[in-house]
Amino acid sequence: MEELSVGSRVDHPRYGEGIVSKNNLTAYEIFFERGGKMEITKRNTDLTVLTKNEDAPKSGISIHEVEKVMSYVLDKYASLNEVVPLGEKWVGGTMLLQPANKSLLPKEIPIEVFFHKIVMLRDRLRVLEQNINSHSVLTDEEKVDLQQYITRIYGSLTTFNILFNDKEHYFVGAKTK
Repeated sequence: MEELSVGSRVDHPRYGEGIVSKNNLTAYEIFFERGGKMEITKRNTDLTVLTKNEDAPKSGISIHEVEKVMSYVLDKYASLNEVVPLGEKWVGGTMLLQPANKSLLPKEIPIEVFFHKIVMLRDRLRVLEQNINSHSVLTDEEKVDLQQYITRIYGSLTTFNILFNDKEHYFVGAKTK
């Protein structure tokens, strides 16, 4: 059934004729002549549309659109990321990048800052993997090819496993037989 707007008239086998008074995200609030005010889910197949109110606006957004927006916002603000602890021996430590040219100053970076960037990189690779695997246009062969690149990237990042507290968070590349 297509989306109904406020003011549309419907018929229900049990409650009789009714008028849509609210169009919520997943349900309609309808005033029925025999049942009074009822909330009926939008998936209900018992409703028959008698007349549609074309003048009133329909629901603002669909569930799919809400999910899409929520996913975008959570990803953008890093709320989907897992909390990964830094290895205890590194807490409070710094990384020193010393240029070969002694006239240049070294760069000191707190290990927590560097570690956070490594974890963010890993999380973004995981999101990329999910997007590849769920892509509707790529063939299975193309998905496997792209997946192999990601596996090689993980393999290149195994050097940073020393920073992790737990082995379950380690980068793992392709296994050799």
